[in-house]
Amino acid sequence: MKQPNLYLWLIPLLPLLGAAINGLLGKRFSRQAVVAVALGFSGAAFCMALWVASQFSSLPLLPHVETVAPWLRSGGFSVDFAFYLDQLSLIMLLVVTGVGFLIHIYSVGYMWDDPGFYRFFSYLNLFMFFMLTLVLGSSYLVMFIGWEGVGLASYLLIGFWFTKDSAAAAGKKAFIVNRIGDFGFLIALFLLIQHFNSLDFQKVFEAAKGYSPETAGVGFLTATALLLMLGAAGKSAQIPLYVWLPDAMEGPTPVSALIHAATMVTAGVYMVARSHTIFERAPSALTVVAIIGTLTAFFAATIGIAQTDIKKVLAYSTVSQLGYMFMACGVGAFSAGIFHLMTHAFFKGLLFLAAGSVIHAVGGEQDMRKMGGLWRKIPWTWATMLIATCAIAGIPPLAGFFSKDEILWRAYQASWAYWLVGVVTAFLTSFYMFRLMYMTFSGEYRGDAETAHAHDDHAHGHGHGHGGVHESPAVMIVPLVILAFLSFFGGFVGVPGSLGGHNQFDRFLGPVFRSSTPVVNAAHEQPGEAAPPEQTTEGTEPEAGHATEITFTAISVGAGLLGLFLAWLLYKRSPDLPDRIADSLHSLYSAVAHKYWIDELYAAIFVKPLIVISSVVFWRGIDRGVIDATLDGSAETAKEVSDNLRHMQSGNLRSYAGWIAIGATGVIGYMVWVWAGAR
Repeated sequence: MKQPNLYLWLIPLLPLLGAAINGLLGKRFSRQAVVAVALGFSGAAFCMALWVASQFSSLPLLPHVETVAPWLRSGGFSVDFAFYLDQLSLIMLLVVTGVGFLIHIYSVGYMWDDPGFYRFFSYLNLFMFFMLTLVLGSSYLVMFIGWEGVGLASYLLIGFWFTKDSAAAAGKKAFIVNRIGDFGFLIALFLLIQHFNSLDFQKVFEAAKGYSPETAGVGFLTATALLLMLGAAGKSAQIPLYVWLPDAMEGPTPVSALIHAATMVTAGVYMVARSHTIFERAPSALTVVAIIGTLTAFFAATIGIAQTDIKKVLAYSTVSQLGYMFMACGVGAFSAGIFHLMTHAFFKGLLFLAAGSVIHAVGGEQDMRKMGGLWRKIPWTWATMLIATCAIAGIPPLAGFFSKDEILWRAYQASWAYWLVGVVTAFLTSFYMFRLMYMTFSGEYRGDAETAHAHDDHAHGHGHGHGGVHESPAVMIVPLVILAFLSFFGGFVGVPGSLGGHNQFDRFLGPVFRSSTPVVNAAHEQPGEAAPPEQTTEGTEPEAGHATEITFTAISVGAGLLGLFLAWLLYKRSPDLPDRIADSLHSLYSAVAHKYWIDELYAAIFVKPLIVISSVVFWRGIDRGVIDATLDGSAETAKEVSDNLRHMQSGNLRSYAGWIAIGATGVIGYMVWVWAGAR
């Protein structure tokens, strides 16, 4: 059956062209020209993605693979540079291009006065190219190119204001921590090559299906899955490799929205979901995924309740929500994890962009203790951020309610312990998010009015504060409104049967998580042609009754409402109460506020010893004591020899005659000795 050509290669190529044009020529362009290039190519990629989505139902076979060019050939091993389209990659494609394009639009207003304007948009386009390569790659090797590329783009964007020491340090920290995870990913690829002689998704998954589940001990598939999980933990900021993401808030706010909310940090979740065939045959590895995700969700949520920097609250919220996604994957609910990935892209992208609008309004201030009463002055920002807050808190019928409820329900079916920690985390999430809303928008303005219009974001000349506290321009507000709409209605594609829906999202992804071989596209079947059994969904309806599911739904909603009530009580009705509670629980509060001193612990255990080893052992001992000493000693010896020999060149004729006589005597003596030996 012949596959139509969708020209998938054009989708990542378009933002790459935008990055190259602005990167090479943008310094000579006007800001309007830079915007035209950046938005033109990223918008064209989004339009191409929409066109591909419109053609998806007409594809005769799934997955749809398009080979761009042959790539590696070595013996029996081969990898093509090809792109891979199925239901999972289509969802990721639309999220990356759609949310990414909105963030590009928002960035026009946010970064307009920045001297590195063209450079910023070049980096944004470059990031989109690598992220699209990651989600469209047909093999682990193509995915790995995108994987490493988004790490590079993240480094460039986090450290965009490279003259700030904290921004440069944050960029290096993200790069180094991700290398730890990437090392695990790379070793996993070597294992796949050793056992399957391939990195192609279809070949690997088909070969893996021939293995029985490794229920005893650690076999090849378990080792591979654990190494893949290490890579995912680095990219998606899971315990113990989460420490880079909060520091990444040093980058411009649109970077936080694009990389650390909507796209890059979800790459690990996507990779685990894509590798479900391997993980399903390594149940102990799946248990590790579930435990790490559950612990990360709870741990990060506890830290979020005491942060005062508006972006740091959202950063730890991101870590926590990623933990939910890993919890879902760990209990085998891959489609629920991807569902939350999608809705999270909507409401967390909106939260970061709205936070940027707040920062823009108050002249670059990020400390919520110096805000307050802003809802009157920036009503659009307040309204859209409120929608996103209700979504992440799981308030029905917003998007986050459906995806989070699906995860909690599936977690309960696996273990009540996962469910209990998830519900407590939902309570904490609601509390710290409404705490953010009350501290930022309620009461009276607590900041310095002069500071509010005298300073700008990180003192980089963005013009954030001109004219006092003010609403953002339309170019920043329009993306907020669109994301607010998606945050409100985006969950209706996954309404469960217990609430009268059919969970169309789960049904759509079902073929991906039940089959890794080409199957007839259900939407392209001929009349009377039955779909293969592999196309049954991941778990369209749980076996438990709807009444039980509704009960657990009510509990999770109650946890969210309880968090809302507590935040209202502490930060609206009795705003002096939090300080009194903090004083009475000084040790515990200090531990949470200082993020349990994890960064300091890592610095003491890993960073400082490595610095000592590199500076004392390698630099002073090996570099200076051996390498430099050898080279310097050789040079000094050559200098002394040449200094002694130069005295032979005195310019005195009798001295030269004497040296000739000595040399001649030596030559004659050598010849006599050789002749005598020959006799």
